[in-house]
Amino acid sequence: MSIEIGQPVPDFSASATGDTTVTLAELRGKQVVIYFYPKASTPGCTTQGGDFRDRKTAFDEANTVILGVSRDGLRAQENFKAKQDFNFALISDKDETLCTLFDVIKLKKMYGKEHLGIERSTFLIDAEGRLAKAWRGVKVPGHVEEVLAAAQALSTGQ
Repeated sequence: MSIEIGQPVPDFSASATGDTTVTLAELRGKQVVIYFYPKASTPGCTTQGGDFRDRKTAFDEANTVILGVSRDGLRAQENFKAKQDFNFALISDKDETLCTLFDVIKLKKMYGKEHLGIERSTFLIDAEGRLAKAWRGVKVPGHVEEVLAAAQALSTGQ
């Protein structure tokens, strides 16, 4: 069961870096980008996070909050955030609550072995809390620019 475009995203609370709890309801009035990545401190995830970090001002100007999510524990997320100087919260989803809500756990193959893992995915939630756009099976190069363009268009009502 996954959320369809235009549907309200169910409220959630999740533990995040900086000893904070992120609650979707508290972000009403702002657009929210939630991006799911497989593992902290791996090359693709570092590049993707850096792309969001480097464009955070533009997301802020588009009234958009950035949240990164993986199944890593909070300590790994804190280390990843500090090492990469990320300027947005990272959520620890060890119990896969958000992963399940957004249906991003998929059967993956690595070195010929199958395992369940996070499919790199990004979701844009509008200021009223409805899912505005979804990207699944994301390739990192150029992706953040596409998300930013969608956030800017949404914030200006285009």
